[in-house]
This record gives sequence, C-alpha cells and structure tokens, in this order.
Amino acid sequence: MEKTAAGEATAPSTSDPLKDLELLIRSRYGAIFLESVEEVRTTALLRHLADKLGLPMFTWSCTKGLRNLAEVEKAGSSGEIPFVYASQDPVIALGHTEEANLPAVYQFQGLGAFLDDKRVAAKLADAAELFTKGPGALILTGPDVELPPQLRPIVATLKLPPPGTPEYRDLVQQTLRDLSQRMNVGMQLTDSDLAQLLNSLRGLTLMEAGKVLTLAIVETGCLSRDAIGKALEAKKAIIEREGLLEYYPAEAAMGDIADLAGLKAWLAKRRGIITDPEGARRSGLSFPRGVLLLGVQGCGKSLCAKAVASEWGLPLLKLDPSNLYNKYVGESEHNFQRAIKTAEQMAPVVLWIDEIEKAFAQGGDEDGGVSQRIFGTFLSWLQDRQGDVFVVATANNIQRLPPEFIRKGRFDEIFFVDLPNEEARRAILEIHLKKRGKDPARFDIPALVRACEGFSGAEIEQAVVSALYTVFAAKTELTTQALQKEIALTCPLSRTMREQIDALRDWAKERTVSAQ
Repeated sequence: MEKTAAGEATAPSTSDPLKDLELLIRSRYGAIFLESVEEVRTTALLRHLADKLGLPMFTWSCTKGLRNLAEVEKAGSSGEIPFVYASQDPVIALGHTEEANLPAVYQFQGLGAFLDDKRVAAKLADAAELFTKGPGALILTGPDVELPPQLRPIVATLKLPPPGTPEYRDLVQQTLRDLSQRMNVGMQLTDSDLAQLLNSLRGLTLMEAGKVLTLAIVETGCLSRDAIGKALEAKKAIIEREGLLEYYPAEAAMGDIADLAGLKAWLAKRRGIITDPEGARRSGLSFPRGVLLLGVQGCGKSLCAKAVASEWGLPLLKLDPSNLYNKYVGESEHNFQRAIKTAEQMAPVVLWIDEIEKAFAQGGDEDGGVSQRIFGTFLSWLQDRQGDVFVVATANNIQRLPPEFIRKGRFDEIFFVDLPNEEARRAILEIHLKKRGKDPARFDIPALVRACEGFSGAEIEQAVVSALYTVFAAKTELTTQALQKEIALTCPLSRTMREQIDALRDWAKERTVSAQ
C-alpha cells in the first residue's frame, strides 16, 4: 500500500480491479473509494467481489436508502423492495452498518456529495473502523470525490480502469443477442471492421457504447460500418460538452498531400497498430507517441495532422492553448489537466497542437509563470502518458521552443517539412486545379512549375485562387498566362524571409528527418 504526500492511501494497481479490491479488503482497509462514472459497471464488479468473498452485498443511494442487493433482485418488479427505514439519510445508513456489525460489502453511491458534512465524515470513520477488524468494507463509488483531510489516511482510493477491448466485444455480442429476440439482425462487419469498431468505442462508457450500438442496429437492421460513425459522433458530443478541445471531422486524406513521401511511409508502417491493436501488442509494439513537424510555413504541416486522423480512422482533437488560460489562480492548470484527461478518455485519438512554439515559448514571465507550469505538466505527460494518444505538434520557429521539449522520448520522430521540390509543385498545382473543376491537361504545367519555384504549397494554392478571381471578374477562362501573372505578382516567404528559412534549414539538417 502506498500513501501520497497528503497522506491519502492509494492501491498499487494490477490493472485487475477485482484483484485490487480483494487485496485492499484482505489488507483490512475498512473504507475504499472506487472512482468511476459508471455506477452500473461498479455495482456489477462489487457484486462479483462479494460473491468471491462469500459476503452479502448492500447498496445505498440518497433516494433509495440502504438495501440488501439479494433481496432487491429477489423482489424484482413483483413487490415492494425492502430497505432500512429512513436510511436515505447517510448518517442513519452508516450508523446501521456500524450497529449491524455484519461482514458485508456495502456500496455507497454518491456519498462523496455529503462528505463536507462533519457528521457524515465522522460516522464514516467510525463505521470503517469496524471493518479493519474483520471481513467486508464500505465502498464509496462515483466520480471525483474530494475526501476531507481526516478521511484520507483511512480511505484507500482505486480508479476503475475504462472498459477494455474484451468488454466492448462482449457488449457487441450481448447487444446483438438482445436485439435479435425482437427483430431480424444482420452482421455486415469484416474482422478488420470489427476491430475498428471496437477501437472507436473505446473512451465511451459501456452504457454509452450500448446506446450507440443499439441505435446503429435499429436504424439499419444490421451491425455495419455505420456503427463506427455513430461512435465517433458520440465522442464528438462529449468533446463539445467539455469545451476545451476542438473536434475536427475526418476530411483530408493522404492523397490530398503532395510529396512528403518520407512522412507517409513512416505513418503507413504504424497503421497496423490501429487496425490490429491486439496483434501489435502480442508482437511487443506499443501505441506510437507522436511526431513533431517542423518546417516552413504553408508547406502542409497542419494538413498532415488532419490526414493522419483520416487515414487511421481516428478522431482528431485540436488543443488550442489559448482556450486554457483563465484569470483565476490555478484554473489554467486545471483546464489543461481536464483537456488531457478528456483526450485520454477518448483514446485512441490524434491530438493536434498547431504552432506549439506560440503556446510554450521560452521566456514569458509576464503571465506569472502559468505558461511554464503548464509546459512542465505537458512535458511530464508527453513522457509518461498511458492513453493511446498520438500527438501531432507543428512548429515554424524552433528557436522559440525550449531544448527539453525536442529531446528524444517526447516524440517518436521530428520531421522537417521543406519547400516543395519540382515534382511536389507539379502535384500541388494539379490537386488545386482539379479541386476547382479545372483539367490540368489544359495548362502548361511544366512552365507553371518553373514559375513557382520557391513557393510553399499554401502560396501555390493562393495563386490559383487569385487567378480564378481575376478571370471571373473579367468574365474570361482560366489560362496558363493568367496563372503565370498571379504567380509573378506573389513574393514568397522564401524571398521575404530568406535568412530565417536558411537558418531553419541549417538547424534541421543534422537534427531532423526529412519528410520529403
């Protein structure tokens, strides 16, 4: 057993909550806080625990009072369910457990909301004392319970891990069985589709996942790839409710990105861990950590983040650090922790942080050290995170990033995205002409490729757009000459910021991997 600096007891996790709970009870911890938002799942787990220990189980809530679970199940809907009189009052309910002196598992749902009452806290301490001398325990369940200082040394804390792939697979099978009893249900998922569906469900509670599956099956009469979209929609709703991360729909694909063959090949090698996560783990592979994309502005770094999520079939979440800052002391750090926790709950996901040097730049004491504290927390999380969160961070100015941020271990790789070469410029021109309904064969592409040497992808796109505006106003057709004229009017960053770009290239030459 371990204790935090505040004296709060924490259980060393074995990733098996049933085993952890049994260990705590056998270690004579009379009170345990089991943190989870899934009350149905925690009740089922505790029922299994009670059966394994050969003990009766009681449940308590502020609306139903203290009840024997066996009697509740026996009564069902046929009669009145017995409960301890007036035990909706937590003091009376805790007093009953103390007076009964019965070895049992007592689940108190939502008791944390009452612990600021000194009478309730004191009564909990008294009742827990009895279970330190015999089998059984008082188990508090619910999310984010703040234990009063006097309870922290005597209440062990344990966090229920999120459902795993086997639990989601069992849920899929159970949902199919239940629905097949009242309607014809088909199955239109390949093994690969099923693996992707199970991945998409991760981060949802079993109740939320069950609703997603039921809705998808009822709408179409079968379990198909539509369920994957429903799962992603459910995750989007959760992200929007939290309000700290932005959810981006999967739109861009790798085909929309010209060149960057090195980055594409690197990502393609790691796609298998998404389509076959269990096989990857058996092979000793862990979920990739992420990449830092450094390079010239407008060369497709942000587009890569969107394309990775699309190619891997994962939700794309954008962390905008400006959304985190709050005028109240400690709130900015709290917001960051909430954002990271949300990303981990939604895993597997792609987390995109654009122009990260502006959020975690060197210096900047004018905010009272908030940026440095958040940066320190972010570094620790990058190094030690447990959730399957693939971080795509982009940066334009490496000089503004602290050295410890870019050392090996924070990211799997650092890629440098340079200005497009001749072949890439050709592909970019063709992509943007086709996107706007123009046939590239009607234009002198080699001449245009030569004309836009030194241009970024964004500058090439803007030249095409500007030429279209010009010919639209003149009521003429887009021609090679019109495009050349717009290109000639554009002064690219490679000329206006030549010194900075040359310095960036020199720095990246020996320190990064080319994305091209």
